[in-house]
Amino acid sequence: MDSRYDPQTIETKWQKRWQDDKLFTVVEVPDQKKYYLLEMFPYPSGKIHMGHVRNYTIGDVVARYKRMRGFNVLHPMGWDAFGMPAENAAIANETHPARWTYENIDAMRAQLKRLGFSYDWGRELATCRPEYYRWEQWLFLKMAQQGMAYRKESYVNWCEPCQTVLANEQVEAGLCWRCGKPVRQKKLWQWFFKITDFAEDLLVHCDRLPGWPDKVTTMQRNWIGKSVGAEIRFPVAGSDAVISVFTTRQDTVFGATFMCLAPEHPLVPELAAGTEQEPAVAAFVERISLQDRSSKAIETYEKEGVFTGAYCINPMNGRKMPIYTANFALMEYGTGAVMSVPAHDQRDFDFARKYDLPIVVVVSSPDGDLDGNTMESAYTGEGTMVNSGDFNGMDNRKAMEAIAAFMDKNDIGKKTVSFRLRDWGISRQRYWGAPIPMIHCGSCGIVPVPEADLPIVLPENADLLEGGRSPLPSLAEFAKTRCPRCGREDARRETDTMDTFVESSWYFERYCSPRCDTAMFDTRAVDYWMPVDQYIGGVEHAILHLLYSRYFTRVLKSLGLVKFKEPFTRLLTQGMVCKETTACEEHGFLFPEQVAEDGDTRRTCLQCGQPVVVGRVEKMSKSKKNVIDPNLLLDEYGADTTRLFCLFAAPPERDLEWSEQGVEGSYRFLQRVWRLAERWLPLLTDGEYGLTGSQELNDSFRELYRKTHETIKRVTLDIEERFHFNTVISAVMELVNAMQAIDDSDSDGAGNQAMRFALETTVLLLSPIVPHFCEELWEALGHEESVMLSRWPRFDDQAAMKDEVEVVIQVNGKVRSRFSAALDANENLLKQRAMADERIIRFVDGRPVKKVITVKNKLVNIVI
Repeated sequence: MDSRYDPQTIETKWQKRWQDDKLFTVVEVPDQKKYYLLEMFPYPSGKIHMGHVRNYTIGDVVARYKRMRGFNVLHPMGWDAFGMPAENAAIANETHPARWTYENIDAMRAQLKRLGFSYDWGRELATCRPEYYRWEQWLFLKMAQQGMAYRKESYVNWCEPCQTVLANEQVEAGLCWRCGKPVRQKKLWQWFFKITDFAEDLLVHCDRLPGWPDKVTTMQRNWIGKSVGAEIRFPVAGSDAVISVFTTRQDTVFGATFMCLAPEHPLVPELAAGTEQEPAVAAFVERISLQDRSSKAIETYEKEGVFTGAYCINPMNGRKMPIYTANFALMEYGTGAVMSVPAHDQRDFDFARKYDLPIVVVVSSPDGDLDGNTMESAYTGEGTMVNSGDFNGMDNRKAMEAIAAFMDKNDIGKKTVSFRLRDWGISRQRYWGAPIPMIHCGSCGIVPVPEADLPIVLPENADLLEGGRSPLPSLAEFAKTRCPRCGREDARRETDTMDTFVESSWYFERYCSPRCDTAMFDTRAVDYWMPVDQYIGGVEHAILHLLYSRYFTRVLKSLGLVKFKEPFTRLLTQGMVCKETTACEEHGFLFPEQVAEDGDTRRTCLQCGQPVVVGRVEKMSKSKKNVIDPNLLLDEYGADTTRLFCLFAAPPERDLEWSEQGVEGSYRFLQRVWRLAERWLPLLTDGEYGLTGSQELNDSFRELYRKTHETIKRVTLDIEERFHFNTVISAVMELVNAMQAIDDSDSDGAGNQAMRFALETTVLLLSPIVPHFCEELWEALGHEESVMLSRWPRFDDQAAMKDEVEVVIQVNGKVRSRFSAALDANENLLKQRAMADERIIRFVDGRPVKKVITVKNKLVNIVI
């Protein structure tokens, strides 16, 4: 082997050999146990960042480890390629989204290959390719046939300049994340998927995902948001209209004194029409439509509303209740109508005080009577029913069931369940997405595209219009078509495209047979590989992507395409990669390469020479410029050092703080191992270890033999049980230290065999982490096959046991000394050794000993 560790040469050599030997190409092997390892596929933004490097390194270690444990491992990679970011980048760079996307895919693929990840590149897919989204369109048609996909009018976040719908997450402080202009609420015809059909099942199975982090399943439960309560129907005075309300506090219905409707509620304009309140209501609705209507934003607003000019009747006591439209009522919760009970809800209480509305107490406090006129806040605790007709005197919790039964009997309401989860709106008025396979005909209405006509191909030669608007509605060669039902020539295609979360909700199934051209996937391949055994990605995807993927899998099961409900058996949400920010007064945030270090603490801006302020450690982001380009690390240190640092600096689920010293330390460790191998290789013979135990070894090599088995055990358990690669690396470092401590002049035949065993074990244990480095050492050790084709080393529990243990001596519970004793030494011997210890004699100082407590192999406590 070369005397100098040259990562660039070594890594290029082994990457080529892996590719030539098709080492990572897999097929279904029915009699071999499978393991499907998947990291969330990236959006092709142009460059991978350190977050990608960490995520994919974690996955690659698990994939390589499982291969060495005998599993048939599927480890694919592809590209989540559609979506608004590509359009934004295309506008900024004056290019086309398709060109931008495909060029970025080529660049990022090269970067990932340079890092040595063990992907089966023969399964690569990109969601913007017609051969992929063809099957997405096919599934849409099947869902539409089953009533799982439908079209309705709905209020949406609308950006006028961009001419598109925005998800709540894309609205920042009431502004569009793309153009920065105000977003308004607008009623549009939209396509929806009926995810609510599976709300209960999705919720129940949150408790059947033992391999998922609790924080993720908790977030999903909260998003689904099951509430048990009652639906109550309030007739509108002087009208046939009825307002349905969902409440979890039907015990307070007698205290409802006014009604609040969401500004988007369809009854609002109807109720105000022809009244003197009509102008005020219209102005209020218009003003609220320009606000951020997310639940998070609404919590920060002052509660306000406008009287609609109409009243409804409380069905339980006949009270005439004014109907308001209020900014805190949301269409996405319940029915968009709030039965307002100011005595027992703080939000309603504040609103009632502001608009001088009556407050009626219907649940009395155990601490004394309450008076609606003098209350300073709402009473939300338990108590006895008052002012509630026949229910007076009941415990309010028991009254809930009784009132629900009464309403059901008298046809004014019923006990029911409500979910916070709403159907998934998938329509996007943008260009770079999968076309929705529907046709609008003046005679037939909405008609599905015939399956034989799929895919409906997105024209990649179309240019975005001014402001990034979609060209599809005005592109005659796309939009104009013939009705497949009646033959009319003036029919039009649906020009909305699908939400990009649709593409990412089934890609893991497509990976099982990505070249299948007769179906979404080969069901035999899916039966073999799915579900994914280990999924890895950021916690920011805990709700939308992961929930939609669980939903889509249920859809596929209901259509008979798969046999399972849950797509991911285990989930790891890795922490973020963080780094301190740097900034100067003139230039603001600075990239690391724009900062010069002068001594240990002083830093200056290379652009202006002014002092640099070091900020807090935050997630790496382009906006704050606290980013490290992985290419710089690869050029200077190589892929293996980069991988080693990402794994050693923190456990996978914790945030990783960037450290230049940590990277250099990882590089030095690999050099130490390299030099160790170079020193010992001339002394190590080829072939088997030749050791059947440690009996023939001298003390130093016997301890090395024991340490090797102990390290195999520690590393194996840390990977199997926790994926704590930082402790894995620490354990191997300890073994390397033990090897380095042995003088090669002390070696003999048996000792050399023990050293070879330790060195080969080190290479095998490190091979999933630093694969190129280990391949080179494995070859130097005389092996012809790739280290990846070797089996993971086995440990012997007996051999890993220490001959001696360290025993702590305490005096009155405080540690005063230590000594070494034979493993399992008897109690009397431990007591004798402890009492004879010079430091203990000094501490006891002749005082009488009351008792001596021993804990085998651990401690002796002397009580005086």
